[in-house]
Amino acid sequence: MSGGDELDDDALHNSEALPTSRPNPIVIAASVTARGGLLWFPVAGLLALAGKKKTAKRALAAAAVAMPIGHLVSLVVHRQRPPAANMPARQALPEHPDSSSFPSKHAVTAAAFGAATALDDREAAVFVTPLVLLVAYSRLRTRVHWPTDVLGGLLIGVLVALAQAGIGRSAKARATACRLAAIVRPVFSDHS
Repeated sequence: MSGGDELDDDALHNSEALPTSRPNPIVIAASVTARGGLLWFPVAGLLALAGKKKTAKRALAAAAVAMPIGHLVSLVVHRQRPPAANMPARQALPEHPDSSSFPSKHAVTAAAFGAATALDDREAAVFVTPLVLLVAYSRLRTRVHWPTDVLGGLLIGVLVALAQAGIGRSAKARATACRLAAIVRPVFSDHS
């Protein structure tokens, strides 16, 4: 057993923080509503209603990019899900996924949405970050993923949001340079 496997096994099966009983309905709801990234649409709507339309758009864009990346990684990394099919924690979910466990696509999407929100608006991040953490926890608590699946998913999501922010800054810098060039070019062309 590798170090990562031992970490996963110890954290998931020997942890009092992750009982095998049926989770709280809020935990179940977080897991169910985040499937396919659906949870993030009403959250983006609330952000937009709060006057944070730009943040909502960026966060949804990051989640939309992150989700297929998570699916692509899972096609490459074939990993069995935790052996918990008979536990009340797992049976609480209507879904019984059998796809590759790594990474948690719920965590990838949640982290991308949350990190993009935090990079754009710290005030909004105070509202969004607890939801991100709840979704990540829900995937552990319902025994659908190993801890490293969720941690890997969170990392991938954050990296997508950081890349998106970097690309956005580069695009803004290019647009500003083009505007300056358009202003400066006629001045110099008249004197040549």
